[in-house]
Amino acid sequence: MMSQRVSHQSLVLSVGDTTYLDYGSILEKREGYGPQGRGGNGLLLHSALGVDPEQGQPLGLFWQKLWNREHSPQAPSQETPEQKKQRRAQVRKAKRERPFEEKESYRWVEAMTTLEQQIVASTRVIHVFDREGDIAEVFDQVNRLSHTGVVVRAAHNRSLEDDPNRLWEKLEAQPVRAYYDVNLGETKTRKARKAKLAVRFCPVQLRSAKRLGAESQLSVYGLYADEVDCPGSEEPVSWMLLTSEPVSTVEQALTILRWYSYRWRVEEFHKLLKSGCQVERYRLAAEGMKSLLGFLCVIAADLLRLTYLKRTQPDLPAEAVLSSVQIQVLKAKSSRLPKILTVKWAVEAVARLGGYLEHRRKTPIGIQVLWKGWAKLQDLVEGWQLANPT
Repeated sequence: MMSQRVSHQSLVLSVGDTTYLDYGSILEKREGYGPQGRGGNGLLLHSALGVDPEQGQPLGLFWQKLWNREHSPQAPSQETPEQKKQRRAQVRKAKRERPFEEKESYRWVEAMTTLEQQIVASTRVIHVFDREGDIAEVFDQVNRLSHTGVVVRAAHNRSLEDDPNRLWEKLEAQPVRAYYDVNLGETKTRKARKAKLAVRFCPVQLRSAKRLGAESQLSVYGLYADEVDCPGSEEPVSWMLLTSEPVSTVEQALTILRWYSYRWRVEEFHKLLKSGCQVERYRLAAEGMKSLLGFLCVIAADLLRLTYLKRTQPDLPAEAVLSSVQIQVLKAKSSRLPKILTVKWAVEAVARLGGYLEHRRKTPIGIQVLWKGWAKLQDLVEGWQLANPT
């Protein structure tokens, strides 16, 4: 289990995010699936991915939650505009009054609580959340847990206790204490580039929500990093982070920024799950899909760990990522073997099974090639074991 694999570490990161799995109108009426398309998204999957805090190496899946939204009831026929307005107001009120444990936002707190119980007390778990995780219950819950912390990107310009300024104004008024360079990957809206961030920080006391009661104290550290000298054609990067961890020195601030930059690992995991494992192409009944998802998520996490080890520690022995049987199969399928079998060799050997061509070694190994190779390796391992029973 992942909890046992990190039991020797004093600190580990858990980066969380939610992705939406849309299975098209063919499954719209199947039991166990929510409405499709925008606002429905069939199934929702929240993943907590373990990450090494020093190098950002993915470690595997800590926790996941899968659920679906309910289909909206059909509007009454001949409904007047006024009746429609009243009905929608009642729906919104009912949603607000639901217990917190029944809301989708509970998944952030649920991940924290679950890992607090599963991971040994000698290992501190820092949860790294994007703006969806900026809810008062997250900061309130961390006060109730013994070896759990958070780093959350702020979504709200929150009011502060005993301070006329709001969060953004408070941090913007602080002096620049350092500069931090971060490599930004290419997205649909920006080109890959290196951004230079001006770093400010100070302790803040967030004003607690009334629903949490008068005793709730939300004391955190605010860290504001905004880009300087941004190219004119690009949108400047701006991170407002809130953390339970102390940020009183430049070194501590840069550590928090590095941890937040590792949050993209969980987005890469979800991309691998969709583009590589092509999880949205399957058409199964809901219970069957849940079982298949569990299987595919483990494979996607293994492949993500494999690709990062090839980048960061390519000379590690192949045994770090493959079983002895897997190595035997790949050796049998390889025409030429290096003197030492490394992680780099293992990844390339798996990719060759998926159709990666040797003469195009300068071309990066793609997600789909690696997935196809991994799937073929599992079939070959099964055949090997049947032919060589122990």
